[in-house]
Amino acid sequence: MPRRKRKGCHESCRPAAGRHGATAATFDSLDPATDEVVGTHPVHTQEEVRAAVERARTEAVWWAGLGFGVRKRHLTAWKGLMVRRLPELVETVHRETGKPVGDAMLEAGLAIGHIGWAAGHARRVLGRRKVSPGLLMMHQSASVAYAPLGVVGVIGPWNYPVFTPLGSIAYALAAGNAVVFKPSEHTPGVGVWLAERFEEAVGRPVLQAVTGLGATGAALCRAGADKIAFTGSAATGKKVMAACAETLTPVVVEAGGKDAMIVDADADIAAAADAALWGACSNAGQTCVGVERVYVHEQVYDEFVDALTAKAAGLYAGAGGDARLGPITMPSQLHVIRRHVRDALDRGGRAVVGGLDSVGERY
Repeated sequence: MPRRKRKGCHESCRPAAGRHGATAATFDSLDPATDEVVGTHPVHTQEEVRAAVERARTEAVWWAGLGFGVRKRHLTAWKGLMVRRLPELVETVHRETGKPVGDAMLEAGLAIGHIGWAAGHARRVLGRRKVSPGLLMMHQSASVAYAPLGVVGVIGPWNYPVFTPLGSIAYALAAGNAVVFKPSEHTPGVGVWLAERFEEAVGRPVLQAVTGLGATGAALCRAGADKIAFTGSAATGKKVMAACAETLTPVVVEAGGKDAMIVDADADIAAAADAALWGACSNAGQTCVGVERVYVHEQVYDEFVDALTAKAAGLYAGAGGDARLGPITMPSQLHVIRRHVRDALDRGGRAVVGGLDSVGERY
């Protein structure tokens, strides 16, 4: 049976919920293991995104005026609420990405650590400190402090929908900025959950979520935010940079790469094989810093391949609670994976575990 599209945008007579007002267009978030609808979310328009940024600008004034100490208390309250309701977050991540519950739990725990560190260290890193005025102004005093930018827009990825965006959101909030967060269209429920829990803990929408497809992300780039933080593909990163360049909006881009692992002749082969397999296959290989190629010294090549093969043979994918690998979150990536395997085999490579037939409809 052909698989349904990961996202479906349709016109709905039901008004979209949330503070952004009613909007007709909605899209579904699907469980990649079953294609069941996890949630339906509004496609926020350019006007609605701009309105969210304007609301954030008002909230930013209030938030910045609280100071480091009060912001720390609010962020700690948000963190505590997330910990108490962690099963909800883990289940949402599990269903929207397909990753095993254990992996979702690990990601959420690490992400909550972002909030704690940012809240606890913001004053030390960004607070006012004395500096030398220099010889020319030796009878003067000088100090340096970092003022909040105002509104930071964050465009998050689907592969780590909690950990990665909170690496921008938590620090922007701790510094005194308001945040408008556009989660991936594959994981909108995660972004909405984070924003709702923040408002529940703090009582003000200093963190807002806008949902939609690529056009909503583009709208955020052009909505007047004071900085944009993006994580995703290099191709989309170029589009984000181009859109931000129109208004000279500063942008931070984390894009993909080709990550290499080196195994030298004196390496602990068992540990190296374990690290290679985890680095390549955790999160079903959908990791921007995952191991994508391994260079092995010729003296230990055969030993390494044997050890890696033995470990990899025990891995299997599925939706059950004991599966080590979940489904591929983006359906289009299955074709990319199949193409890579076919190309390797055509060029003389050998499949020591699995092969072309191991790339299925979802896994």
